[in-house]
Amino acid sequence: MRGPTAARLFPLSDRGGEYLSGEFIDYLKENGILSQWTPPGTPQLKRVAEKRNRTLLDMVRSMMSFMKLPTSFWGHALEMAVKLLNIAPSKSVPQTPYEIWHGKPASYKYLRVWGSPAYVKRLVGDMLDSRSSLCRFIGYPKETAGYYFYDPTEQKVFVSRNAVFLEKGFLSDNRRDEVLIEESSKEPPHDSTASFEPTVHIDGVPVLRRSTRESRVPERYGFVGLTSQLDNDPKTYREAMSDRFGQVT
Repeated sequence: MRGPTAARLFPLSDRGGEYLSGEFIDYLKENGILSQWTPPGTPQLKRVAEKRNRTLLDMVRSMMSFMKLPTSFWGHALEMAVKLLNIAPSKSVPQTPYEIWHGKPASYKYLRVWGSPAYVKRLVGDMLDSRSSLCRFIGYPKETAGYYFYDPTEQKVFVSRNAVFLEKGFLSDNRRDEVLIEESSKEPPHDSTASFEPTVHIDGVPVLRRSTRESRVPERYGFVGLTSQLDNDPKTYREAMSDRFGQVT
């Protein structure tokens, strides 16, 4: 939005404490900047800023969840997201924000995957200690050239330029884990109707009940059993003296 003389631009912001502080208001007065604040509960009046804030929040959430770093590194992730958006082309303007501000195109040679592992050379240590340590890349320092690294063993953040990044292997391993998770989550469909047979009750039909009484053979069949036993007796003297009937019962 332009001022009354159409010669200056003045910011439109909400009523947050960072915009209503005495230091910020004094800074605006010293530099001749006019400011305007939106009414409470009207984020639609600054939809461009709200949309950009949502984009940054989505980027930070995605970076933190993918790299599995502690939530205390959300500030480093936010700085990385802002840096990427400032050097990324946009449809709204023909130039990137970095090119508009610095007057030259941005360089993309130094970009690294945020959160990727890297072997960083140690500057001091004993002669028998390892010459490098496995750390995680978390950003770019503003005061000096190099990279920000996090050492999970010592739990320290430091700046270094001597590092070997393991981006390709790290991304391929994460992609392989995602494929395994997707394959394990795919289970064959289970037909519940095939193993379930409902019981049908028909009115008027008595339910069969098994008797618990002991079953006995009728007496009229006793003669058959006695006859079968008598048929086994030897018929001749030779049969009686043979091996089959030699034993005296």
